[in-house]
Amino acid sequence: MRFQGQVVWITGATSGIGEALAYAFSREGAKVVLSGRRVAELERVQRNCAGGTDSVMTLPLDLTEFASLPEKARQVEARFGRVDILVNNGGVSQRSLAKDTDFAVEQAIMNTNYFGTVALTKAVLPGMLARQAGQLVIISSLVGYLDTPLRSAYSASKHALHGYFDSLRAEIWRQNVGVTMVCPGYVKTAVSLNAFTGDGSKHARMDETQANGISAEKCAAQILHAVARGKDEVLIGGKEVLAVYLKRFLPWLYARVVRRLKFG
Repeated sequence: MRFQGQVVWITGATSGIGEALAYAFSREGAKVVLSGRRVAELERVQRNCAGGTDSVMTLPLDLTEFASLPEKARQVEARFGRVDILVNNGGVSQRSLAKDTDFAVEQAIMNTNYFGTVALTKAVLPGMLARQAGQLVIISSLVGYLDTPLRSAYSASKHALHGYFDSLRAEIWRQNVGVTMVCPGYVKTAVSLNAFTGDGSKHARMDETQANGISAEKCAAQILHAVARGKDEVLIGGKEVLAVYLKRFLPWLYARVVRRLKFG
């Protein structure tokens, strides 16, 4: 029960990694706040969490409604008194060539994945700094390090998260507030089904690599282990994780590999 009595707020909690994290944290005795846009799905996840409604709160929100987020944070503090761990998991992916992607779609991806995450963090961070305790968990992606076709705006949003939160970590570590960057590779979730295409419609197809990825439950277990240990960063997945090291140490070879990927 590594997280007994801790207050854990999870965005994107209606499915996939966020849902699996909700179950994992609740089983370890945490008080869990579930956020997302789909009220019925939040309530379903709440019913399936350990601890019942006394220790699990649903709080619908839209990360792109930036001005509403400080009030959402006040509602959590009114219910549970504080936020010990904020898991910034909400986001949307992309499946379209840069030349075919409307600028409005690129802006929407950045608003959800980057600006929404930053805005919610800034609503929660003052309380953590005042208590000199807390942990920010950022669900990024391996594409926060890598570049691949059909992911230009998505990759940009994840690169931006790394730049911001790595800098923030260097600023706040003396106040005993940690930042854990989580970089999953292929996880079997609905991320490709819900990904934006160039005109903003849903991709509505399961990628083969996604379908063959690790389970959300296995991913969640590794995330909890990293959070419990206060790790700065964790890479999660199968052989695709090796691509990060290929890009880091042999960037010219990585570039050649990417150019051979089939897409379109």
